[in-house]
Amino acid sequence: MRMRQLGALCGLMLLTLAVLASARPKAGSEQKCKSGPVDLVFLIDSSRSVRPYEFETMRKFMIDILDTLDIGPNTTRVGVVQYSSQVRSEFSLKTHTRLDSMVKGINQIIPLAQGTMTGLAIRYMMNVAFSAEEGDRPKVPNVAVIVTDGRPQDRVAEVAAEARQKGIEIYAVGVARADMASLRAMASLPFEDHVFLVESFDLIQQFGQQFQDKLCGADLCLESDHGCEHICESSPGSYHCLCLPGYTLNDNGKTCAVIDYCSFGNHTCDHECVSVLGGFLCRCDEGYRLLGDGTTCRAIDLCAEGKHDCEQICISAPGVFTCDCHKGYTLNEDEKTCTAIDLCAEGKHDCEQICISAPGVFTCDCNKGFKLNRDKRTCTNMDLCNTVEHGCEHQCVSTPGSYYCICPEGQLLQEDGKSCGTCKSANIDLVLLIDGSKSVRPQNFELVKQFVNQVVDSLDVSAHGTRVGLVQYSSRVRTEFPLNMYHSADEIKAAVMKVVYMEKGTMTGLALKHMLEHSFSEAEGARPPSRNIPRVGLVFTDGRSQDGITEYTKKAKEAGITMYAVGVGKAVEDELREIASEPVEKHFYYTTDFSAISTIAENLKINVCPEESQGEIEVKDPCACESLVEFQQATMSSLDQFTQKHILFLTSSPKHKVHLFSIHYRFTCELNESLLLLNQLSTGWDHCSSGAAGEPASVQEVI
Repeated sequence: MRMRQLGALCGLMLLTLAVLASARPKAGSEQKCKSGPVDLVFLIDSSRSVRPYEFETMRKFMIDILDTLDIGPNTTRVGVVQYSSQVRSEFSLKTHTRLDSMVKGINQIIPLAQGTMTGLAIRYMMNVAFSAEEGDRPKVPNVAVIVTDGRPQDRVAEVAAEARQKGIEIYAVGVARADMASLRAMASLPFEDHVFLVESFDLIQQFGQQFQDKLCGADLCLESDHGCEHICESSPGSYHCLCLPGYTLNDNGKTCAVIDYCSFGNHTCDHECVSVLGGFLCRCDEGYRLLGDGTTCRAIDLCAEGKHDCEQICISAPGVFTCDCHKGYTLNEDEKTCTAIDLCAEGKHDCEQICISAPGVFTCDCNKGFKLNRDKRTCTNMDLCNTVEHGCEHQCVSTPGSYYCICPEGQLLQEDGKSCGTCKSANIDLVLLIDGSKSVRPQNFELVKQFVNQVVDSLDVSAHGTRVGLVQYSSRVRTEFPLNMYHSADEIKAAVMKVVYMEKGTMTGLALKHMLEHSFSEAEGARPPSRNIPRVGLVFTDGRSQDGITEYTKKAKEAGITMYAVGVGKAVEDELREIASEPVEKHFYYTTDFSAISTIAENLKINVCPEESQGEIEVKDPCACESLVEFQQATMSSLDQFTQKHILFLTSSPKHKVHLFSIHYRFTCELNESLLLLNQLSTGWDHCSSGAAGEPASVQEVI
């Protein structure tokens, strides 16, 4: 049967390459090449380099081959796949069972006219075309004929080798510009029978007769005295001898000899090998038994069979055993029983506080007020506030192994981490997002950098004070320096002046996302939330954002970041107001011209103190003595300053008359305001006197 199948395969190959015999279908009366069952797939190159008339020649080439084959569901099945930059199945092995319908399908093929992805086509052929779903039959030879006119644009050697290993016999037919090295990489061996290269499509038929005799020749195993002792296997124009199982072919290529598997090391016996015809038998040494696989010897395990008297652990050897104990136990003198070791009592533990013993093992515990750590050995004090001198001015909060101090509402924790202070002594973590888009222009970008440095000048910058980070954005986002890079205003200002203008788009939303996820991370210098250091973000832009800002503006505010928005020129007011924190009027600034941003920097007071950031003053009892005295002293001081200025005006030179007139006008306005304040103070005291009898006489005298 095997000889018939191999003969059939060779016959099919002969018939497949009959493509080389003629470019036109043969007359129906011509005798078919009887090859037996074969599954044949054509892979035809329809890249743009194949001209229309050349593709017609290829079409006739396939039809002429089919005309020589015995087409039928139980004989030869044929499928056609065309490829270029993609792969398309024109019809599968199970689509047509008759020659006329198959020819009609070939005539309806429309070329793809793209690239030359031959490797992709071979993989499709191997995984899809020769699959049971596409009509491939088991135990039927698989034959592929690849026709191409150019060099593949992908790798073919590896996938072609994989296809050949799966039993697919490949013929490679190259035309004109085809690459011989690529043809040999695709084709089966021997190359002289499977590789063809012609100068043009019109010359394909020249090779038809050359290979017809070889592919459809006589079966030499049947029609010659081959001399094979056991088995003769035909191949195109030749044959070779094989031997029955248990025998090996001698050097003469015809006779066979019994294989001595034991002598040649061709056995897998663990112990002793005994040769027999066609194979070998295995035997085991004393104390071992042969397993069911017939080759492996396993020691007789007295422990596993329960033939021992060990209390805990039995260690087996062929035919014998020894006893041992679990960790934490020791073997007694009888070499069979075990006694538990008290590791706590013997000091063989590493518990920091309490050791709890069990046979051969121990666990650790901690004293009251402590918690066992993950290492299950050491302990952490859970209430340091009550066990150490914490030094917190207001309140101490314990954490595992540590503590931190907090301050009452309205005050912030100072640099020492223990004392509390007013907002004026507070520090912040400030990140500035500056727009480096193309619309800013280089000269204006220099003004932006000066604006940043003006803001820095208004801050108390230090490692433990205010920290400043800078991010530039356009179509992408770049951290110029994080919060923890510089610790003085001079360092920051020098770094700002070295920033390089990015240009391109305006992705404000992406910059806000970067600020939230990276700039205010502890890795980049933001201090942990437990420190209660306010986080402030300032966005400077000159145009509409090219992406959404709503999501990360909202997330930044929810994260407790105070947002300032500064816009110039074409900046969109609605976007600026959306970015700014409440109240928007205190956190939103806009000017039409870059030259005016220095004025914004002078007026911008980045401060988290309620009385400064929101324009409010400390709420005090207006009738309290210290309130009235403080107000009166401040007012009198202002009056004194205005008086001195007025005297200066009266003694000034006439040549400065116009300038001094404007100064006098301003002084007059300021003096009127101070007089109004005095009037309010008097009115307030009258109100307080009517409802607060008993105020000190000294206050009335001051008024």
